[in-house]
Amino acid sequence: MPPTDASTDAGTAPYTTAGSDTGPGADTEDTLDLRLPEELLAFFAEKAEKAGEAKGGAAGGANAEAAGGAAERAERNGGGRSTVVSAQDWAPGTAWPAPVAPAGDDLLDRVGDWGPTATAAGVFHLVPVHLDRDLPLISRWMNDPAVAAFWELSGPGTATEDHLRAQLGGDGRSVPCLGVLDGTPMSYWEIYRADLDPLARHYPARLHDTGIHLLIGGVAHRGRGLGTTLLRAVSDLVLDRRPSCARVIAEPDLRNIPSVSAFLSAGFRFSAEVDLPDKKAALMVRDRALRDLL
Repeated sequence: MPPTDASTDAGTAPYTTAGSDTGPGADTEDTLDLRLPEELLAFFAEKAEKAGEAKGGAAGGANAEAAGGAAERAERNGGGRSTVVSAQDWAPGTAWPAPVAPAGDDLLDRVGDWGPTATAAGVFHLVPVHLDRDLPLISRWMNDPAVAAFWELSGPGTATEDHLRAQLGGDGRSVPCLGVLDGTPMSYWEIYRADLDPLARHYPARLHDTGIHLLIGGVAHRGRGLGTTLLRAVSDLVLDRRPSCARVIAEPDLRNIPSVSAFLSAGFRFSAEVDLPDKKAALMVRDRALRDLL
């Protein structure tokens, strides 16, 4: 499971963020906005037309014409987008339908090609994990008691390896990475398609929402305020390299005030308080539209 996050500025607690599910938000700005495929619109119109012909009456023809007109209007209004669903419409126990990814795309726009970026702390680079090379280091971080309390991937078994293999062997909707600062691996990241994650069933997801999980591993890199710097840098990378992504999502533990503060300082806004199976989380959102204002 992905963790909460600890302070980047207080003590030496590891800065971590993660989560697999999120509860519904009460933020009315969050909407579910899906694009219906052209083929589906045509299918609806054809079904309506056939139903009208079967009835053989003027009413049936009118219904078919109305259905075809509705499809045409939907096509004009946003290219076939479905009705926008506000978070206000959410009722407890209702799962948000997840957006459907276009077939054949690289789901995260080749994270490995994003390249280094300059930050106030030095040159930072997200490097996709290679299991043989990186497993010992990531396992060591996961077995730090302060980290293990959140990630639950510690122990002598293969929990960390299994966790990494599941992502590396998947369809690319989650890419585990080392965060390399001035040539030194010092953090672990997961860049993932939040709209394709189980998370998307519990908040009003939008197509191409991108999530981030963060663990600052080495004690020497904790308590230096790196969390805010790196969160802003990585969310900037996501927005720069993924032009189809309008929002970056995270879900730190609500009890971790320093962590939530770090997200706010990095340009995220607090969207909602959400109940997860293992924690109460703060749904944090960084909007492309507000990128230069926060």
